[in-house]
Amino acid sequence: MSKIKQIALLAVLGIGTYILMSSLYTVSEVEQVIITQFGKPIGAPVTSAGLKFKVPFIQNVNAIDKRILEWDGSPSDMPTKDKLYISVDLYARWRITDPLQYFLRLRDERSAQSRLDDILGSEIRNAVAKHELIEIVRTTKDRVPLRDALLTATERAQDIGSLVPIQKGRELVEQEIFTEAAQKVRVFGIELLDIRFKRINYNESVRPKIYDRMISERRQIAERFLSEGNGEAARIRGNRVRDLNKIQSEAYRKVEEIRGVADAKATEIYAKAYNQSPEAVRFYEFTRTMQAYKSIIADNTTIVLSTDSDIFKFLKGMASNGDIVSGQRSDDTR
Repeated sequence: MSKIKQIALLAVLGIGTYILMSSLYTVSEVEQVIITQFGKPIGAPVTSAGLKFKVPFIQNVNAIDKRILEWDGSPSDMPTKDKLYISVDLYARWRITDPLQYFLRLRDERSAQSRLDDILGSEIRNAVAKHELIEIVRTTKDRVPLRDALLTATERAQDIGSLVPIQKGRELVEQEIFTEAAQKVRVFGIELLDIRFKRINYNESVRPKIYDRMISERRQIAERFLSEGNGEAARIRGNRVRDLNKIQSEAYRKVEEIRGVADAKATEIYAKAYNQSPEAVRFYEFTRTMQAYKSIIADNTTIVLSTDSDIFKFLKGMASNGDIVSGQRSDDTR
């Protein structure tokens, strides 16, 4: 009989322990709890951490995270206002502020992520479609973009490398998306904390056209450099020819001046040398005439001269053996 009592006592203790354990639950610092009875929420959400009690067996504990959660959307292609297809990748941060409303509408985080995909994806498409690409790329409208210093005023006027003037900038576009999406997710007991563009890229079909335009702009700049280089080379060659002609003309003038001075000096020396006496004058006249003979008389040369010619004067007085006499032929060789 004592054994039966012991077994019954142990059974009662076991059942009591099980019932007690079923009625106890703990709430973590990062959780908030909704107690449901037969699937329906009972009472207010439990948001404070610690050991809590519930009705065993008929009540269930539904833990809901109260930390800041992450939403990371997948990249999706969408058109901008200027008809450029871009791939946009965003992320957002959110948290559950009304656990009861959240539990009634969404139940779990998986459903919440799916609903955020729908709402945020829709708002992102609307915002991108209402703005130019430059509005989404530029941070703010006050940020001055870097302009290519190689572009001239004429090339800027030809729309080379020009940028569309912006009114908002990426920060205001993100704020628009945040404002619209925050209102829509609030009904689910969710507070949207932040949303940011993570990556913006051209669509694969548009990217080759963008690259072609960039190449075209660079090629125009390269051709301008080439034409400017050719013009500068032509200018340098022209200056070289001009300077060369100037140097040659100045050198020729200098040579002629030196030659003139030398001839004048030689004439002066000749004059001093041959004007010292009548004999020197006659000797100078004789030598100059001989030089003239050498220049004008060659083999088989026929000369017709007048008898009173200055050149004939010495020929007339030349002896048969080559000696010169004064105006007549002489038989005396000495």
